[in-house]
Amino acid sequence: MTDQLTADRYDAVLFDLDGVITDTAAVHASAWKTMFDDFLRRRAAEHEKPFVPFTIDGDYKTYVDGKPRYDGVRSFLRSRDIDLPDGDPGDDPEQETACGLGNRKNELVNRMLDDEGVTVYEGSVRLVHQLRDRGVRLAVVSSSRNCVAVLRAAGLLDLFEARVDGIVAADRNLPGKPAPDTFLSAAADLGTRPERAVVVEDAISGVQAGRNGGFGLVIGVDRDGDSGALRDHGADLVVADLSELVS
Repeated sequence: MTDQLTADRYDAVLFDLDGVITDTAAVHASAWKTMFDDFLRRRAAEHEKPFVPFTIDGDYKTYVDGKPRYDGVRSFLRSRDIDLPDGDPGDDPEQETACGLGNRKNELVNRMLDDEGVTVYEGSVRLVHQLRDRGVRLAVVSSSRNCVAVLRAAGLLDLFEARVDGIVAADRNLPGKPAPDTFLSAAADLGTRPERAVVVEDAISGVQAGRNGGFGLVIGVDRDGDSGALRDHGADLVVADLSELVS
């Protein structure tokens, strides 16, 4: 399989960022839990109901992981039958709106990144360099609005020809994963067709997007023992680390 990732078979490889190239997925998961637990605890007290915490294995992976920030908020709130105003992306983080909660989470992420920095997966970086040497074109496709800052902090910004992140997706009015539109847009930016491109994802919503877009190969990166779920939702191949694809 490693020898198939060549320019004669595929024109491009489209990488997710968090959990695939950089080890920031845990930072995002922690920020989501901190934000939602604080919100749920206060809401439970106000309505005199038991506090049911936000879970990483259940809530984060099912409703939030891989989705645009505000879509993740809406998805989780629906799962708890919580109805909040949608608000506006410019909402203050203290506002009790879907956008306000999303902005509150983003503040936490930025604070954590400032405190802890960015860790990269060395196997992923090695694969990126090998693909570039083979003439395969590369893009980052991420729902994060922090994509450029994370790539710059990791020293990886110049390795990718195209980027479709949360900011670009909003500008182009693209729906987020599991819709395939962000990946399709990145493929178009690189001048290639979906069947000639590879999607690399660690989130269920991401492999779903790859499958939904008709991409030539969808690779799932299993960081948390979810290989079965990744395959069930669209991954053609699952690896524990992208170093397995370096030849």
